[in-house]
Amino acid sequence: MKTATAWKAGVATDPGLQRKVNEDRALVDEALGMFLVVDGLGGHAAGERAAETAARAITGSLEAAALEGRRDVEENIRRAITEANNQIYLLAQQDEECYGMACVLTLAVADEERVTVGHVGDSRLYLIWNGNLRKLTSDHSPVGEQEEHGELTEEEAMHHPRRNEVFRDVGSQPRLPGDPQFIETRSVRFRPDAALLLCSDGLTDVLTSSEIGAIVERYDGDPDATARQLVEAANAAGGKDNISVVFVAGAEFLGSNSNTLLEVRPRHAATRMRETDGRRRSLLRNVLLLIAGMILGILLWIAVERATQHRPTGWPLAHPSGNGASEPRRPEGK
Repeated sequence: MKTATAWKAGVATDPGLQRKVNEDRALVDEALGMFLVVDGLGGHAAGERAAETAARAITGSLEAAALEGRRDVEENIRRAITEANNQIYLLAQQDEECYGMACVLTLAVADEERVTVGHVGDSRLYLIWNGNLRKLTSDHSPVGEQEEHGELTEEEAMHHPRRNEVFRDVGSQPRLPGDPQFIETRSVRFRPDAALLLCSDGLTDVLTSSEIGAIVERYDGDPDATARQLVEAANAAGGKDNISVVFVAGAEFLGSNSNTLLEVRPRHAATRMRETDGRRRSLLRNVLLLIAGMILGILLWIAVERATQHRPTGWPLAHPSGNGASEPRRPEGK
């Protein structure tokens, strides 16, 4: 994959405060331009194994696509997630302890100036640009649908007893890449002054979008620090589940509340004030010169008019011969 837009990515994952095993996987592959968050389902070791299987299968599939020169990014993503699905399903059929294991995941691949997303379940991807945090993926869950349709508020959805139920997953049944109601995909422009946030529901079940946005807007050039701050905030809010975050910042992205921007603002304000004052002085000087020119023009015109009106009449005309003397008239008949 070619990534024309430079970016920096940070990763953080944690079991949380109420789980002993981390069934999440979060990873970044710079060579592939790949960002991935996987949340394992099934409990005990099964969920962890499902997540690990998905991470390996997706990475391997995308590496093969790159080696083979396959340029259809959406198709490559569909194949990779389907490969993960079928490997998990096969393992679950072979091992009774893993029966029923599955996972949910969000995969993003940067290619040129765009990011293509493949998504199944209730992990999420957000786009941060121009001070706004916008969710690009849908929650494939009954509660998620109600929230998106406006039937539940964000906080009501966060505390709903059926919050963790999903109706799409990776691994519970065999799949084909083009199966309907399986993989949600979309492609968006990846601006250099924007950022992406991929996360498991261990973050979004305890932090509101405004709380997440406030942390992201403190980004000061260290994506790993932002990822850690999000995980720490989720643990401070209870840490009920595993928490995984991948934070990807474009080359020109800077949080609106970052220390760097707060330091730069006064200097920019002073520079703008000086530039504005200079433009105002230049404009005033030009206006004064214009007025002075108009006044001089009017005075000159008045002087010319007055000189013309007071010229003596009956001045002798020049002689035709050009000597300046006038010829006497002869009496008629002489």
